[in-house]
Amino acid sequence: MLETANYSALELLPNGRRIEIRCLRPDDGDELVAAIDRTSDESLYRRFFAAKRSFTEQEIAFFLNIDFVNHVALVAVLDEGERPVVGGGRYVVVQPGRAEVAFAVVDQYQGQGIGTALMHHLIKIARKAGIKELIAEVLPENTAMLKTFRKVGLRLTTTREAQVVHITLQLV
Repeated sequence: MLETANYSALELLPNGRRIEIRCLRPDDGDELVAAIDRTSDESLYRRFFAAKRSFTEQEIAFFLNIDFVNHVALVAVLDEGERPVVGGGRYVVVQPGRAEVAFAVVDQYQGQGIGTALMHHLIKIARKAGIKELIAEVLPENTAMLKTFRKVGLRLTTTREAQVVHITLQLV
């Protein structure tokens, strides 16, 4: 999906800040590592369900080698100063018409609408690609993530187990 590989949109956050939501590029590796370094252990745990401070070469390759068909990744870049990456989101197709979605925002920028903006753009791309459902697994204590899924305005179903909440968002 060539046009998705060049995706870019400017967003005005509720606090008046501007961010660019754009496709992840192969040369974003250093910026992703810097964003991870600025993210708390707790936030990384909520995203990866494990204490993660570093990643293997194979994990890094997975995060950066995006085909924009079965694996779509976007970053949120602050539209000021050095333009740091302040968040990212992705979906990975797990079966035809169904994709798993995940995203994270650097702690300093949480609560500003960046996660919601990333979700809206991922939904837009997914719909255009024919995805009918986005699924996610969220830790029950990750109330901010659960709230973000509710805020996007799609039909949402949840199933709760002891350690995880399974989310399904209907795109059609």
